Amino acid sequence: MTNVKKQKWQIGQETFFVRWKRNMKRYKYIYLMLLPVILYYAIFCYGPMGGTIIAFKNYKPALGITGSKWVGMKYFKDFLFGPYAWRVIRNTLIINVLQILFAFPIPIFLALLINEIKCRPYKKVVQTISYMPHFISLVVICGLLATFCRTDGLFNDFLALLGMERRSLLAEPDLFRTIYVGSGIWQEAGWGSIIYLATLSTVDPGLHEAAAIDGANRFQRMLHVSLPCLVPIIIVQFIMRMGNILTQGFEKVFLLYSPLTYDKADIISTYIYRQGLELTNYSYGTAVGLFNSAVNLLILVFVNYTSKRITQESLW
Repeated sequence: MTNVKKQKWQIGQETFFVRWKRNMKRYKYIYLMLLPVILYYAIFCYGPMGGTIIAFKNYKPALGITGSKWVGMKYFKDFLFGPYAWRVIRNTLIINVLQILFAFPIPIFLALLINEIKCRPYKKVVQTISYMPHFISLVVICGLLATFCRTDGLFNDFLALLGMERRSLLAEPDLFRTIYVGSGIWQEAGWGSIIYLATLSTVDPGLHEAAAIDGANRFQRMLHVSLPCLVPIIIVQFIMRMGNILTQGFEKVFLLYSPLTYDKADIISTYIYRQGLELTNYSYGTAVGLFNSAVNLLILVFVNYTSKRITQESLW
């Protein structure tokens, strides 16, 4: 019996390698196009994972990773019981929750509205205009925001017309989150609607025709035909978004915040940057980043499991 199993295993291995060689020969150019992507993830995503061990060491560049002293969970404790842990975790969570509440639904509504446009030339124009902000450099976007939010900027001109006092809006801690989330909606709403528009293009027209025969108007067809067809992709997108609940774009916050707004704007990624690079506390910064990634992974697994139990839709 053992010999029979061994022979089957060998036959299976031979079949696998024959199939692999055939596919490599047939799709060699596709695999060649895939190579840069594999190299990117190998070099910039999986390669640096080996360096996370410095989170458990008192890393000294002169001693190297292997020569540095092992300190265990010291830096994790320093962060969690330190004075800034609650502030950066709170700010990161609040900004992400605001984005989920306000920025996440906007591309869905936009896709539903664009899908209802019957004039194709006008539809293409609307789509193009809504996509354009995504391709503007983030540095340019932040530069425009900084200019518009100055005391003599565009936004203050509108405030002055309403009889309100001019002020530096980016220096106001209470306004930072509004500016951040609002500008993000403007920049990414059109781009985020692409995946929903692609899904809507696969909806069977017969469903709309049947609903129209039953007396449903355009709004009712949108609500009861188009929207339910988006539910699976909405759930997948929501799960992925929740998996980054403690991750926020470093670049935009870094370009917009200042010491005046640290109390409302300082997030985990900017805190890691200041501790790890500016203060050269590499082990502490790595520990905070590792903690952040671990919590995100746990949340992703939990949300995926909950979604699978409730809606039967999940990432895996």
